[in-house]
Amino acid sequence: MKAILKTITAPLGVMVIGVILTVAANAECGDIQRTKPGASLQPQSWQGIDRSGQASLLQISNDNDNDAIVGFWQVTLTAQGNPGPPDGTVIDKGFSQWHSDGTEILNSSRAPVTGSYCMGVWKKVGRGHYKLNHFALSWDENNNFVGVANIREEVVVSRDGKNYAGTFTLNQYDQAGNTLAHVIGTVNATRITVDTPTGNVL
Repeated sequence: MKAILKTITAPLGVMVIGVILTVAANAECGDIQRTKPGASLQPQSWQGIDRSGQASLLQISNDNDNDAIVGFWQVTLTAQGNPGPPDGTVIDKGFSQWHSDGTEILNSSRAPVTGSYCMGVWKKVGRGHYKLNHFALSWDENNNFVGVANIREEVVVSRDGKNYAGTFTLNQYDQAGNTLAHVIGTVNATRITVDTPTGNVL
């Protein structure tokens, strides 16, 4: 029995290090109180001059507009088909937001000391079919930088738009770019709306 536990515990220990999903950043995004005196928001791009002679903001339209993936999700990454962690091992369970501009952010279930936020970019590749390229900065529990982690997902949103499912590949690298861990598995997510009760996400 002890031998079996050692066999399972060792790979899981590697996985704990290998799946630290983080961004330990203090970028103070959106803090308009810190803008310089006299500074003002500037438009990113312009459509031109309308009939009244006033400039109007360009309404950006692309394939991402009104995509089913856009929104707030509770997401679970589960190991499947690995030599290390047993099938069914939950690698991460957190809250993800997919934005209409093609970016994504994940509030991971990793311990905050290792950093619990990471970000990605996504692209629509078919009807209800999306690919995600997601990066994180990983730290150990002693605040030592481990390296970059990369998660790639390929998911399909259900017809009713309430769920998505697919696969993921996670690679954890050290600072020199060597692979410390490689995990594959399944992704499942449930949409969170303004009406979702707390009990549904516990």
